[in-house]
Amino acid sequence: MKIIVEKEGELLDYLYKTIDMPKKRIKQYLTHGAIYVNNNRTTQYNYKLIKGMNIVIATDSKSKKTLPFDILFEDEHIIVVNKPSGLLTIATAKEKDKTLYHIVREYLVSKDRNARIFIVHRLDKDTSGIVVLAKDEKTKNKLQENWNEYVSLREYVAVVHGHMKKESNRIVQRLKETKTNLVYVSRNEEGKEAITNYKVIKENDDYSMLSINIETGRKNQIRVALATLNNPIVGDKKYSNIKDKENRLYLHANRLKLYYPYLKKDILFETSTPNEFKKIMK
Repeated sequence: MKIIVEKEGELLDYLYKTIDMPKKRIKQYLTHGAIYVNNNRTTQYNYKLIKGMNIVIATDSKSKKTLPFDILFEDEHIIVVNKPSGLLTIATAKEKDKTLYHIVREYLVSKDRNARIFIVHRLDKDTSGIVVLAKDEKTKNKLQENWNEYVSLREYVAVVHGHMKKESNRIVQRLKETKTNLVYVSRNEEGKEAITNYKVIKENDDYSMLSINIETGRKNQIRVALATLNNPIVGDKKYSNIKDKENRLYLHANRLKLYYPYLKKDILFETSTPNEFKKIMK
């Protein structure tokens, strides 16, 4: 079944309103990876649709090339993905191939041998969540040069040790970095300003779940900000002395609102809270 998108919306709602099929069955197709938008498989209920996109519902999707993580949005200029924790965004001296850049590039080249890919922004290796990549250098430059003006929301969800002294707070710090790549708070006017806002959304006996909004994009700024409050992020082996049994950093970039110049409007990209975050907060 092939559908041409006639108006903007979110994938699940659009299909439910457009085709004669129960919502439960549409969800099953999504869950089993049988729905493609512009030839790209997605399992996201809220995948952003724009006019002119092609949707295909297939019962046999085994032959299709896919990524090992979700595509949140894709058109001819950008691809937006949900990066897993533990994956580098770009290569380092020690790791060349197991990176987000390499995996997405190989995926695109499998469909078009002339495909190119450019990193627009990064997430730490241990942080999961939304990453935007460009398919051409012009788009990459346009987004990077105007990033602070184009991005109006950078929201994260985190699980930290203990209870916060304040239900919400705005943390303003100046950060510097050591030669060993450790970020720390400068006690004078040196360093780069970092502004981190948080709000408590849930607590249990041991942990707190926070919604975090950053006004600046400094390296490790969320991890440093919470560690200085004596509420380090669960699984943070770099800025916490607490020995966690958890095998990942409990920090996830879950919402990004970006002005998209090709559409001349803001697009809000969203992901759900990782299941392990929900489990630890039970």
